[in-house]
Amino acid sequence: MTKQVLITGVAGFLGSNLLDRLMDEKYSVIGIDNLSMGRMQNIAEHLSNPAFRFIQKDITHEDAFADVDTDLGCIVHLAAFKIPRYGKALDTLQINYRGTETVLELARRHDCKCVLASTSDVYGRNPDLPFSEEHSNCVIGSSKSPRWAYAVSKLFDEHLALAYQDAYGFPVTLLRFFGSYGPKMHLSWWGGPPPVFIDAILNDKEIPIHGDGMQTRSFTYASDTVAGIYAAMTRAEASGEVLNIGATEEITIVDLARKIKELSGVPGELKLKFIPYDEINPGKKYEDVMRRVPDTSLSQRILGVTAEVGIEDGLLRTIEWQRRVTLPARQG
Repeated sequence: MTKQVLITGVAGFLGSNLLDRLMDEKYSVIGIDNLSMGRMQNIAEHLSNPAFRFIQKDITHEDAFADVDTDLGCIVHLAAFKIPRYGKALDTLQINYRGTETVLELARRHDCKCVLASTSDVYGRNPDLPFSEEHSNCVIGSSKSPRWAYAVSKLFDEHLALAYQDAYGFPVTLLRFFGSYGPKMHLSWWGGPPPVFIDAILNDKEIPIHGDGMQTRSFTYASDTVAGIYAAMTRAEASGEVLNIGATEEITIVDLARKIKELSGVPGELKLKFIPYDEINPGKKYEDVMRRVPDTSLSQRILGVTAEVGIEDGLLRTIEWQRRVTLPARQG
């Protein structure tokens, strides 16, 4: 693979962390982002590097890649729209389909490898854990619940990518991420529970807990997710595969809040606000996933990677980062 890589969603959480890794590895990178959710601060340190070129465009537009005229060795497609539980299910479905189609068309024209981000959400309501790429079915809930629009959009993206591979012969790898968190994440629900909980604790606010908080997740530190992406880019064995990328340590949402409170060193009592599911999106049916843990044996065998950063170490690093980037705002 040539060292010319294109990253969609480069100014977002995982895109900017992957950019850091590729700059360290001396790659030449083209990054594209419409900055709807990404932030220029995430990539600012690389803007003066001649090995990095930034394009501010929307990948759902047909001309998004019109001026990408250099040979590409790999495209890493991370740009996406999510969280339809609060509305905007139409945006989720249309943006993810259209964006992925334009990316796959670009990969077809350049005949290059394409690594696409999927999600653990695709396993849906499957009760059998851990989730295996080879043996676990994708069990999607009711179409009347907007909560499943993101999972459905990513499942369609997976099928579309594999169909492009079959039709045109260029290799694709699909990565199902499990709960990535860490520096440069979005400081809202877009970034998942960790940033929301950290912000609440640092600012002595109530922590919003959906349901009873006994649902479990496995959270993966950014560097471990990026290691999986990098291996998928560089290993030929990954072509044509669907792979889980994540840590296997399982924690309840309530215990996550307690752990962040403990690690933050902030005095005082833990303030929890339990929000019934029927109040999350009034008038819409809401369904949650009660447990989510990956089987990572296939990714370990094919990619040679395993999560190395434990939940306490990762949260400590993330709390320190979030405290640092939000301190000026709190002081002001």
